[in-house]
Amino acid sequence: MPRLGDVVDLIHTWYPPHTADSWDAVGLVLGDPEDHVAKVMFAVDPTEEVAREAVAWGADLLVVHHPLFLKGVNSVAATTPKGRTLQTLARGGCALLAAHTNADQAVSGVSESMALALGLRDLRPIIAAPAEQLDKLTTYVPLADAERVRAALAEAGAGAIGDYDCCSFSTPGEGRFRPLDGAHPTIGEVGVAETVAEERIEVVLPRRRRTAVVKALLGAHPYEEPAWDVVEQADAGLSGTGTGRIGTIEEMTLREFASVVAKALPETATGVRVAGDPERSVRTVALCGGAGDFLLDRLASSDVDVYVTSDLRHHTAGEFLEKGGPALLDVAHWAAEWTWLPAVEARLTTHLGATVETRVSTLRTDPWRMLVQAE
Repeated sequence: MPRLGDVVDLIHTWYPPHTADSWDAVGLVLGDPEDHVAKVMFAVDPTEEVAREAVAWGADLLVVHHPLFLKGVNSVAATTPKGRTLQTLARGGCALLAAHTNADQAVSGVSESMALALGLRDLRPIIAAPAEQLDKLTTYVPLADAERVRAALAEAGAGAIGDYDCCSFSTPGEGRFRPLDGAHPTIGEVGVAETVAEERIEVVLPRRRRTAVVKALLGAHPYEEPAWDVVEQADAGLSGTGTGRIGTIEEMTLREFASVVAKALPETATGVRVAGDPERSVRTVALCGGAGDFLLDRLASSDVDVYVTSDLRHHTAGEFLEKGGPALLDVAHWAAEWTWLPAVEARLTTHLGATVETRVSTLRTDPWRMLVQAE
């Protein structure tokens, strides 16, 4: 049974907190990293109703998309909605983790999960995010100490490549040195030239972890003055992350595609709102999970046929259509982002297997409950 801290670290590997917007509040909200986790539930919103469902099921961890404390509060008393949610989880022994904007742009994140749910192919971001800046560290270690140094580097954050960690490359060689007066050599004697069988170890690391990794190297290396160097890597532009997604579908009408979207997303009271000629041909689709009106200007003159997002306003949508660009589909915010939950659940199950039981909440936390039309 994994520790809570291990599960959090795994999810943060896929959706790194440092990629969240500066205004966001992501990460572990409630729970002791040393506790063990047997059941994990996933939901969009940390509402009191969702908290009760998690506790009733016996969840040890609730993973949500929307943060509980996005804005500052000065009370978590049970007389407040957020206080009731937090206390429900705490009394039930259920931790809380939020992955918000750090999950929006990521590979297998919110927008990508939505795109796959709608059947889009050949995916690419609407706005590509720059790849994380990387370094390569090289050092030289006596054979007997190489494994210990590699482990220390990995623990400090080096050697992570995609869905792999503890990655490194080693080659054998010989190290030569002569200790001078004042030295306290681990191997050899002052004034005597020494030759030692060593391993050359190379690892990649996020540049933001450079200081921590070098510190770990110096702490684990047996030499008084170890040799090492760091080389900054060029950005290859292959991160695959970014804002929104663009993809293609088999050609169909806007009316037909709207029906596909309605069937693919969880049912809501407001369904799918369509702006544009229902008979126009659709093949290239852009989308953004959640509120995506900030991308309209970028898409107005693009070759996209339709843009799918949420929370579009009257004047914004009307003025966009007047420019003669893509049609618009406005879907429920909750429904669009719910598509991420089965994806992250499957990812966690793949990595942790039978050690945890998982569940996706189907509680409809979309605030709109009814759509009334005149008869």
